[in-house]
Amino acid sequence: MKESINRRNFMEKTAMATTGIVMTPHFFIGKSKPVLGEQIIGQGDFKYKVHKEWGNLDPSKTPVNNCHEMVMDSKGRLVMVGDDTHNNVLIYDKSGKLLDSWGIRYKGGHGLSLWNDGEKDFLFICDTDGSVIKTTLDGRELMLLGHPSEYGAYAKEDSFKPTETTIGPNGDIYVADGYGSQYVLQFTKEGEFIRKIGNGRGTANEQFQTAHGVCIDDRKGDDPTLLVTSRASNCFKRFTLDGNYLEEIYLPGAFVCRPVIHNDNLYAGVCWSSKIDFAEGVKNSHPSQNNPDSGFVTILDKDNNVVSNPGGTPPEYKNGELQRMLQQEAVFHHCHDVCIDDDENVYVCQWNANKTYPIKLERV
Repeated sequence: MKESINRRNFMEKTAMATTGIVMTPHFFIGKSKPVLGEQIIGQGDFKYKVHKEWGNLDPSKTPVNNCHEMVMDSKGRLVMVGDDTHNNVLIYDKSGKLLDSWGIRYKGGHGLSLWNDGEKDFLFICDTDGSVIKTTLDGRELMLLGHPSEYGAYAKEDSFKPTETTIGPNGDIYVADGYGSQYVLQFTKEGEFIRKIGNGRGTANEQFQTAHGVCIDDRKGDDPTLLVTSRASNCFKRFTLDGNYLEEIYLPGAFVCRPVIHNDNLYAGVCWSSKIDFAEGVKNSHPSQNNPDSGFVTILDKDNNVVSNPGGTPPEYKNGELQRMLQQEAVFHHCHDVCIDDDENVYVCQWNANKTYPIKLERV
């Protein structure tokens, strides 16, 4: 049953965001001169040359802490969000040149999605401090979704730490509460609350263990579905757009972040890999402590079979079952997100990676 938003709270939030600071400080706009690499990683038709210095900038002027996520806008520019409040958002061209930087208050800058309404591009930023913000490409805030208790979805004491959004074909906003209460929250494009998807934290079909990412899978044309990460369970879970569970895509060993659809393929950053699954008894510690700095990228085909693991072990199937996947080459630390351009190159953002800038994987 559709629930109504508290309209006064929503309008107050929207008014505050709309009349707030236009965050467009330009800290450093200069030409990046990356050194092109020669190392090639990946398998099959998806092999890449590694350019580790592609996105490097002057850290004294344009610093980063964690490069969390990246999207490509309609002009072919690469837009990245991070959690350094000197410049939460960096906008690159494909050569690695910085075009713009802005954002000075998103302490938990984590998730980034791009939506085009048919005329203009808009960004949705997830701040794990407890809000989702819709902005223009130059940083003007248009909408703010705060704690779900304001919309009747949570109790006031329930944790809300959103990690990702995706936008449905009709403009509906889906918010993954991946570090909070482990639901996906669905809103209309105007910000009216519709429903909660899932059944909180757990291992049942409708439950999540770190609902870190979410996307619309439109590879079947007229039958789009919702893919939700359950990172600690090494899988993606598929739902209908109105929240009915359909299936699980299991990726043994891979603690995947958000799914990214490009043409017929699904790409994802693997934050770390482990010989021990969360469900098999990793207790009293974060799973990454068992295999630190062990990320890679995974690529699935239209049938959701893994076809390449750049930086990871080659995908192997035995009797139709995918075998455990681990880091093979120590190229990455914790792959947090990937972005794919029109030339099939992949840009990798990393968490907890010594404040490194995005890495470019040039398809060969």
